[in-house]
Amino acid sequence: MLFGSLARPGHPMGKFFWGNAETLKHEPKKNNIDTHARLREFWMRYYSAHYMTLVVQSKETLDTLEKWVTEIFSQIPNNGLPRPNFGHLTDPFDTPAFNKLYRVVPIRKIHALTITWALPPQQQHYRVKPLHYISWLVGHEGKGSILSFLRKKCWALALFGGNGETGFEQNSTYSVFSISITLTDEGYEHFYEVAYTVFQYLKMLQKLGPEKRIFEEIQKIEDNEFHYQEQTDPVEYVENMCENMQLYPLQDILTGDQLLFEYKPEVIGEALNQLVPQKANLVLLSGANEGKCDLKEKWFGTQYSIEDIENSWAELWNSNFELNPDLHLPAENKYIATDFTLKAFDCPETEYPVKIVNTPQGCLWYKKDNKFKIPKAYIRFHLISPLIQKSAANVVLFDIFVNILTHNLAEPAYEADVAQLEYKLVAGEHGLIIRVKGFNHKLPLLFQLIIDYLAEFNSTPAVFTMITEQLKKTYFNILIKPETLAKDVRLLILEYARWSMIDKYQALMDGLSLESLLNFVKEFKSQLFVEGLVQGNVTSTESMDFLKYVVDKLNFKPLEQEMPVQFQVVELPSGHHLCKVKALNKGDANSEVTVYYQVSWRSWADGQYVELQMHMEEPCFDFLRTKQTLGYHVYPTCRNTSGILGFSVTVGTQATKYNSEVVDKKIEEFLSSFEEKIENLTEEAFNTQVTVPAWSFGLWPTQAPRYKS
Repeated sequence: MLFGSLARPGHPMGKFFWGNAETLKHEPKKNNIDTHARLREFWMRYYSAHYMTLVVQSKETLDTLEKWVTEIFSQIPNNGLPRPNFGHLTDPFDTPAFNKLYRVVPIRKIHALTITWALPPQQQHYRVKPLHYISWLVGHEGKGSILSFLRKKCWALALFGGNGETGFEQNSTYSVFSISITLTDEGYEHFYEVAYTVFQYLKMLQKLGPEKRIFEEIQKIEDNEFHYQEQTDPVEYVENMCENMQLYPLQDILTGDQLLFEYKPEVIGEALNQLVPQKANLVLLSGANEGKCDLKEKWFGTQYSIEDIENSWAELWNSNFELNPDLHLPAENKYIATDFTLKAFDCPETEYPVKIVNTPQGCLWYKKDNKFKIPKAYIRFHLISPLIQKSAANVVLFDIFVNILTHNLAEPAYEADVAQLEYKLVAGEHGLIIRVKGFNHKLPLLFQLIIDYLAEFNSTPAVFTMITEQLKKTYFNILIKPETLAKDVRLLILEYARWSMIDKYQALMDGLSLESLLNFVKEFKSQLFVEGLVQGNVTSTESMDFLKYVVDKLNFKPLEQEMPVQFQVVELPSGHHLCKVKALNKGDANSEVTVYYQVSWRSWADGQYVELQMHMEEPCFDFLRTKQTLGYHVYPTCRNTSGILGFSVTVGTQATKYNSEVVDKKIEEFLSSFEEKIENLTEEAFNTQVTVPAWSFGLWPTQAPRYKS
């Protein structure tokens, strides 16, 4: 809303999008406006068939679908009025208020700098996608990029650039181009230098002009992703296609939002040349702005201040400033797949993964894709160690280790990331989890890169300090949010030997050294058990190479004894047990109430029964939110806690409106009424509901057992 308020008075982007009692009731009443009459007027003007698009996806025949569409939609009125034109509302942010520095106080502990430009509308250039080309370069994280330079300075943790293609960011009156940078504490102190680095990079791009090699590389990557994309959720797909029909000609509705069709350097150059310091808006978010912000945004009460850009920086940015020699275009991407051949089987086909290697150092599970037949593979390795859970300090050191390893990989692995090869490092409770997936042709290169960086792990004092400071913020943000604190407390009650977030935060605040981290990592790598899964368009021989590479490269000893990879779970005694915890953020009235039921796992049917309870989602929402108005955050869920199933209903409410006892009572009231509803279900209605969960287990409806009792 703060950004929208910078638009020229009277522009639609300056309106309050959500609506509340003030805008929908009190203000209209004060101005003698009949809200209902205005709503009817709006409906009659815009609710017209010739403005609408429709997409229907189904396994039914086209004749059947046509019949349904005619029956359901033919009565929609068509007023025949011309489409509204907003051509007179272009350049809404061409105002003195836009090109300034805005300091903002966020709720979370974070430092961030967002630089934004308002450009002429770009939708008509969808075949070239100039903003996509620019954002691909600005958001690059490899050598020569903005983020690479800022990370070396320990000024930034992440950078995102581009246009979200939402109605707010791209419409017929303007297009937004934003660069958002998550800053370190030191980066916050040097935010002007950070902005200057961005402007130097953009000036370099403007001086070089668009590069056909870069465009064709992006084009190839997007083409690969489009042709081998995974199946989309039907609801999401029809929504997307329906919107595309509003934006693209018929021949491009399937591809218009994804593919690059034409290389037109003049179109890219025109957009690129708009991105100059003189037209930029700077927003600096930080808790350190507290006390410096004397203004409040009208609707959400966001604290902010407005400043002119400091004279010394304004003069520099208005001059013909020098380029930064450390900033340059990315090299050719070696991770882009070109071989999409489907591999032949070199072992018998199996329905499920089978263990093909089992040694004291590790084991490997393998499954060749015989269903989807796409040139992709999925790899998951778990490096298990008993060292992690020995103390809260060890758990924190492990978190720091995984964060620094991820940081170290960000630059060298970025090219793989943009080539649609995905990886994720997870600090698991009992070991390091490495997940890699994508086109199998170049996947081994990425996996080997990760293992190489793991084997040669190191850190500078500056990076260690930066990551530990960021982790303090992460832990703190978890502790001050009722929903994440509630989760931590629930798991602390249910799982033996788990370290709480408070334990971890205290260990981190007590102080840990770089030396202690390096000693921990050395000990962690010295003794492991590695369990892996390779699945997809890979032969069994190739899959064994992944495990061999880990074992050879890390050269570790096997564990002295087998260790569990899940916590032991407390068996809750029958009865009602209550745990109340005071929120740590005294200024936040939000509360979280979770009613949890532990379910003994006796058979597959029990799991199916718990899954069936997911059908209470809609009535749960209706009773607890719509009728009882307890809060926006209402949901039932099935939980798997270290292999033990449970079921819970959660309500996020506000202590200023309802106390937790009232909410708990209402949840129990709902569960009683739902139990009665299930008992009164007819056999036909029950069988209709029970078939849906069967699909989530990969079973045909005929295989789903019927346990109504």
